Amino acid sequence: MHIATHDIQLADWRSHALKLEKEVQKVIVGQDKAIRLMNIAIFARGHVLLEGGVGVGKTTLLQSIARCIGGAYERIEGTVDLMPNDLIYHTYLGEDGRPKIDEGPLLRAGENLSVFFFNEINRARPQVHALMLRVMAERHISAFKKEYRLPHMVVFADRNQVEKNETFEIPSAARDRFMMEIPIDIPADRELRKALMFDVKFQHAESLTKQVESNVLQFDQLNAFSDVLQSHIKSSDVLEEYALDLWESTQNPEKFGIKLDSVDVNRLIHTGASPRGMGMLLKAARVNAWLMNRDSLYPEDIHAVFHELIAHRLVFNTMYENRRTQLARELTTQILSTVAVPSQTKSVQAKAA
Repeated sequence: MHIATHDIQLADWRSHALKLEKEVQKVIVGQDKAIRLMNIAIFARGHVLLEGGVGVGKTTLLQSIARCIGGAYERIEGTVDLMPNDLIYHTYLGEDGRPKIDEGPLLRAGENLSVFFFNEINRARPQVHALMLRVMAERHISAFKKEYRLPHMVVFADRNQVEKNETFEIPSAARDRFMMEIPIDIPADRELRKALMFDVKFQHAESLTKQVESNVLQFDQLNAFSDVLQSHIKSSDVLEEYALDLWESTQNPEKFGIKLDSVDVNRLIHTGASPRGMGMLLKAARVNAWLMNRDSLYPEDIHAVFHELIAHRLVFNTMYENRRTQLARELTTQILSTVAVPSQTKSVQAKAA
């Protein structure tokens, strides 16, 4: 009976997760892969960096997803004069001329905060990054002589990739705190581009997001269900060995015969993927397997999230660091095409054994 109830719970949540994707796809076109990856991050309870230029719809996409998740949505803009306390509270003069204090975006919604968007995080100073990263890791913060819990918060942040003046890049150790870096690209399809230009509904973001059904998920139950999901999806010994090979290939690509044009692979990597990063990779892969209605991991589940989980964690030697975006994509592509993939037959046999 317990197993039957367990299966019903998994199937019910899956139907709601897929419904979230369909709802968001009604108003966000040409971003199906990004929507799936963000859905995976939500159910894996991981924070996300968004990669994309100006005006590609990141805010509308996030507001649509937040509406489906339920709970509160908060946002802050990164600026060079932003201070850590601006995340917690802000002061102003009241009508009586006396100073007043209001709770800031991190505290305003309390435990109902489900999605927090940090826009242009690299325009904020390192002190702000430090506080944000601590809150992301601990999901609580002390202020006004009390502790505020943020158990359901998932952080999405993007970077200003156009301007370099007065920006403060997130260091590699801090990037590792984010589960994924997801690209939000302009759709390549000409018809979709035409719709974005000429269909007036895309010019009104607020009315667009209102078309998305609200509270498709129960935001305050995601943590508990994520634990159920993770324990349900199993992996074979063969697949675990494959995952270990992938990890080692991010640290010593030359050992696996990986080659890149105009790059000395022996001198490319300063630091490969971390243990935390590989743990997050497997968490995300399990969610992908669940969304595909499977109860065991396949190599394609790892492949589906590999670049977005690993690329931003790689640290290249100085001579290659200014080409990191291009080289990270090339390296992760070569890793997946070069490291031997276990056959499904071997995986099934190992699981049966």
